[in-house]
Amino acid sequence: MNDGAQGGLVAIVEDDAAIAEGLALNLELQGYRAIVIGDAETARARIVNESPDLVLLDISLPKQSGLWVLERLREVSNLVPVIVLSARQDEYDKVAALRLGADDYVTKPFALAELLARVAAVLRRARLTVKDGPSAISSPEDPAAESGLVLRFGDIAVDLDTRTVLRGAQPIDLTHLEFELLRFFCVSPRRVYSREQLLREVWGVKHSGSVRTVDNFVAQLRGKLERDPECPHHLITVRGSGYRFVAD
Repeated sequence: MNDGAQGGLVAIVEDDAAIAEGLALNLELQGYRAIVIGDAETARARIVNESPDLVLLDISLPKQSGLWVLERLREVSNLVPVIVLSARQDEYDKVAALRLGADDYVTKPFALAELLARVAAVLRRARLTVKDGPSAISSPEDPAAESGLVLRFGDIAVDLDTRTVLRGAQPIDLTHLEFELLRFFCVSPRRVYSREQLLREVWGVKHSGSVRTVDNFVAQLRGKLERDPECPHHLITVRGSGYRFVAD
């Protein structure tokens, strides 16, 4: 059975009708449902009102860009998974999309099979987060875990059940993938993970692009969680190897 068999709804925000209809047809052949939206302002309204399971979001749209749509969604805490599509290979666009909370970034032209694999992985990860995530990682052997489903390090508390992060009583807003990366680090402390391992374990699919994706997300987490992001105490770079998490 393919991953689309449960009929997840995918919103395709793309102003090129031929590309959009082609994507919709192929997604429907995989068992998904698809809606096509051609401009940014309509996309923002329909995504909020129709609550798709995933958004395929082109950057180059009429009037407002896809990044504008993504920013508007995240401003109202709409955490729908988003895969950004772009014909531009500018590193700035990729970094901007990831910092705004995109779950993935795919450069056009792309291989259809790879895009479908990424769609399946993002949807699968989202379903596991809702249904199985907390219970699956609440092992008493995890040194970062305390009783229940709250992980603590320093003055940070991570509630796996409600997906909230607090410093004292102050909430810290994380995107979907920022939270997933933090959760992985919290339940896998001290061990060094390469960037490739983190892409596989957290993103759920082997990326053909730059491992800078991991560096960008770690930098974002440091900026939100570390007292001094330039001299991190918890999210440690191991030169030449990757990253490790220290809960002490």
